[in-house]
Amino acid sequence: MRIGIFTETYTPYISGLVTSEVMLKKGLEKLGHEVYVVTANLEGFHYEYDEKEHVLKIPGIPTGIYDSRLTAVYPLKAVNKIKSWNLDIIHSQTEFAIGTFARILAYQLDIPLVHTYHTMYEDYIHYITKGYFNKSSKKIVEYLTLFYCDKTASELIVPTKKTYDLFKEKYQVDRNIHIIPTGIELERFYRENIDSKKLAQLKEKEGLNSKDFVAIFIGRLAQEKNITFLLDVMKNLVPKYPNLKLLIVGDGPDYEEYKKIIKKYKIDQNVIMTGKVAWEEVPYYYHLSDIFLTASHTETQGLTVIEAMASGVVPICINDESFKNTVIDGLNGRIFNDQEECEQIIKELYKDRKLVKKLSNQARINSERFSAKYFAESVLDVYYYAIKHKKNRLGFIGKFVDKVKGNKDEMDNK
Repeated sequence: MRIGIFTETYTPYISGLVTSEVMLKKGLEKLGHEVYVVTANLEGFHYEYDEKEHVLKIPGIPTGIYDSRLTAVYPLKAVNKIKSWNLDIIHSQTEFAIGTFARILAYQLDIPLVHTYHTMYEDYIHYITKGYFNKSSKKIVEYLTLFYCDKTASELIVPTKKTYDLFKEKYQVDRNIHIIPTGIELERFYRENIDSKKLAQLKEKEGLNSKDFVAIFIGRLAQEKNITFLLDVMKNLVPKYPNLKLLIVGDGPDYEEYKKIIKKYKIDQNVIMTGKVAWEEVPYYYHLSDIFLTASHTETQGLTVIEAMASGVVPICINDESFKNTVIDGLNGRIFNDQEECEQIIKELYKDRKLVKKLSNQARINSERFSAKYFAESVLDVYYYAIKHKKNRLGFIGKFVDKVKGNKDEMDNK
């Protein structure tokens, strides 16, 4: 099968979405399929095609949201290249410009379109509104989301039941929705694939020792990740547990703000902010740690939780639907409802290393459910279903394309 993945962001940008796309591409290729990627060029204002990796980059303008760019919805220069691929299926991963481009091409070329909805946009609207008109903006986001996920897409994929419920219960979407958890390349996080000498050097670099009990957060340093919650926990626990350390790995708009809070709380000897780290170093930071902490309510799945589990690091997560398919409280991790419960769980594990080991072993075992191979096979089943049940996806995009074609025919006849 020849598959086109359309996305706003791709490597070298690092995010959960990009991880999902890379794992899907690799998984499908290992199953013998040809996979092409259409994405925005994050590094310049020019078209670029990597013949070896089958990645077409389209120029766009910066959006102001991290490194993302907004491209034209119908970049003519890209159309002929994509037509030459003779795609059997188009899989869009975004609701924005390249997502709209995917819709137009799918209709124009009569190719089934599968769409994966990754992001709970209502939780990110503050980046655009800066605190103003949040209520009305959320309604606009809801409208645009429904517009993209309407029946112009043959099939819809979501990573968790939380996202499924958003469409079925809140948005009242009456259509097929496939729940497929995102897969990751588990092997790169396994203990046996970690260079012990390199790990020891990193441990020394970050000022950790064998007596330390290390918690870790990996992700974007931004408001929606609720990192201030973790800092409040550390403020309360550090005076009684001086060997408790928190690694905060990543970068983001609130990096400097968190540094100020850490200094204000006088926990700068126990909270280590690493900043952005290289992709290949991420597994090593997990292996410096005993537990993984997250208090975020904005995840659709939480890939870092799965990465932690594959590393044998015990996940401790806030009670949110995103984590319920992954973390089973008391078996492979712990779930908390509030700050008091979170602190109590950390105290318990700090004092009981045997319990940590037990949960760690189960975390590693249970992570295998999220392999890239299983992920690719599940998505492939949706592709086959979409091809078998392909329908005429008229609606706005169909009317738009037909109007453009009609105008072109009219001009040609003059």
